Amino acid sequence: MKYYIIAGEASGDLHASNLMRELSKLDTSAEFRAWGGDLMEAQGAILVKHYRNLAFMGFTEVVMNLRTILKNIETCKKDLLAHKPDVLILVDYPGFNLRIAEYAKAQGIRVFYYISPQVWAWKQSRVHKIKRTVDRMFVILPFEKEFYQKFDYPVDFVGHPLLDAITQKKNLFPSKTEFIRRNSLEDKPIIALLPGSRKQEIETMLPLMLSVQKDFPSYRFVIAGAPSQPDSFYQKVLGKNGNPVIHGQTYELLTHADAALVTSGTATLETALLKVPEVVCYKGGTISYYIARSLVKINYISLVNLIMDQEVVKELIQHDLNTPQITRELRKILDPDYRSSLLKKYDQLANILGGSGASAHTARLMFQYLQE
Repeated sequence: MKYYIIAGEASGDLHASNLMRELSKLDTSAEFRAWGGDLMEAQGAILVKHYRNLAFMGFTEVVMNLRTILKNIETCKKDLLAHKPDVLILVDYPGFNLRIAEYAKAQGIRVFYYISPQVWAWKQSRVHKIKRTVDRMFVILPFEKEFYQKFDYPVDFVGHPLLDAITQKKNLFPSKTEFIRRNSLEDKPIIALLPGSRKQEIETMLPLMLSVQKDFPSYRFVIAGAPSQPDSFYQKVLGKNGNPVIHGQTYELLTHADAALVTSGTATLETALLKVPEVVCYKGGTISYYIARSLVKINYISLVNLIMDQEVVKELIQHDLNTPQITRELRKILDPDYRSSLLKKYDQLANILGGSGASAHTARLMFQYLQE
């Protein structure tokens, strides 16, 4: 069968690539065409456009790049129609993907959605569009199934694919000694910095994260480089700061870190599942932030707290994200007693997410539905 997959971010590239691998086991004649990244291409996808050219953060940035976004949508529609796949698989990225879903449905193309848009947080009206245009929805957070039930829309809860991704890689991680040697790091305890994947995020978050390192002289602050951004970009943002930037080893970095400062997003959940104490950080453009605050219907921004329905990890948002606050919270999570209690809650989080096997489970369900 012919599969057309659209993932607009680094996390989508990861989860879509694992899904592709499992689909290939079930469908030996599978052909993949995609909007995504290097990981999807490595699984055999013909890449139409890379996600680094698709991601824009916040309301203001979207408006500024509206012409580019609309051009990408038209390009995608034409390419989709030209190749007429058996199924279109959308991975999160709702602003773009829901438009494509509507078009594909009108063209008689079957539409699957893997990793639901966060309609439970804001724009709940999107559920009606999803019901009209998406044939099957596969959700990865346990509370999402109940949410959709309120709208009389049955969905499949498949578990969280991050558990698969982490399990696959854990056995391949180097020892801390080897990790330090391989990356020419000082032999100091590590604090990992995950400032996001988009340029706007990194330019905002990284200087704030680095502003506290003078208060922690016995630690080495190490930056997890986003796969979509070159080292030259980080050097421009860092200026005179000589902090190491490590690409393609985020899980290894977190495994050997004593603590982490993490920009809100999927990385907050990854950090928790790797059992690393963290402070969640977020600061957006002023206009974007106030618009979002007026629209969002949730109590937390990190997936860890949302899933647990309590503040497990500290969230420093907008004006609260400043040097004194980051310093105070970082000192707290470096305390051994605090760490011990936090790790117990992380164990509860992993149990709630339903264990490993999400990618294989999703692939089996998709293949089954396509046979019907």
